Amino acid sequence: MDEALLRSLTPGVLAVLVRRGADFAAAEDAVQDALVEAVHSWPADPPRDAKGWLVTVAWRKFLDAARADTARRRREDRVDEEPPPGPAPSADDTLQLYFLCAHPSLTPSSAVALTLRAVGGLTTRQIAQAYLVPEATMAQRISRAKRTVSGVRLDRPGDVATVLRVLYLVFNEGYSGDIDLAAEAIRLTRQLAAAIDHPEAAGLLALMLLHHARRAARTAPDGSLVPLAEQDRGRWDTASIAEGIEILQAALARDRLGEFQAQAAIAALHADAPTAEETDWVQIVEWYDELTRLTDNPVVRLNRAVAVGEADGAQAGLAALAELDDSLPRHTAVAAHLHERAGDRPTAARLYAEAARKAPNLAERDHLTRQAARLNTCQ
Repeated sequence: MDEALLRSLTPGVLAVLVRRGADFAAAEDAVQDALVEAVHSWPADPPRDAKGWLVTVAWRKFLDAARADTARRRREDRVDEEPPPGPAPSADDTLQLYFLCAHPSLTPSSAVALTLRAVGGLTTRQIAQAYLVPEATMAQRISRAKRTVSGVRLDRPGDVATVLRVLYLVFNEGYSGDIDLAAEAIRLTRQLAAAIDHPEAAGLLALMLLHHARRAARTAPDGSLVPLAEQDRGRWDTASIAEGIEILQAALARDRLGEFQAQAAIAALHADAPTAEETDWVQIVEWYDELTRLTDNPVVRLNRAVAVGEADGAQAGLAALAELDDSLPRHTAVAAHLHERAGDRPTAARLYAEAARKAPNLAERDHLTRQAARLNTCQ
């Protein structure tokens, strides 16, 4: 079985059923049943039109379920309207699914799970594995999300910003289990960017490609984190960097700057530097200024303080940091880095140890602990 083919066809088939009038939850169940039947029958008898076969079988599954459900007797009239088997329509309704799965009534976690299931074609088990939660928990989350969006009609333009935010959340989950969510987010964003003419969709795709290009160099063989300045740039994926920069340049040329394009520009400056010492920190600060203007996000200001410390010296970075709330995530780690650059090793060691206790994950905690130990040893 070509699992990639099934996953690529799933959203289109689901969109056809929804467009014919099936509510989202029932349509999604029918498509999953059709996929199971395909797994059993295609190896021995592959169809000539894979999407058409899936649409026909899924629609019949939906009608069978409608007949059996007395609470849905009004749908019995659709039995006589069953379209004859034949080639599936060439129209791609997948874009509608993006907007449906990113519906404002859903929580971010539910929107991400539903997007991975309906648009990504992943199984509940795969999604649960990626999020390190029990399959039953994820099944309940997806079921609630499906019930929430059932009956929602997409008769108005969707919110592209919300869809992009959901895809960004998927990317930031990284990977675990047998599903690489970062790669999955790139696949879905590439699909979206091809479907809509929107510079921020292109900006998000460029940002993902540029970040993902550095993935192999981010960890040492023992699993420990490797800071950007210490990464082996020979391990970066130059093809992804080149593609990301090309996509970004085309988006920026349209002069409709958004936050994902600005973030991608910062990532491109890091990727374009042959060595850490040759990084254009002055231009990075300028892009952080643009990003601050667009979002006024305190986390952006925190990252800007690091860039200011590199461009204008540690004291300038500490002055920028002093303007921010010290309860911000990773504020203490940034303070430790800037104090070390300023030559205040005792304060930096103390702050690294404090930051380690606040770290959101084990890898980051271990890295900060090692930084504190390194400075304490040198004193």
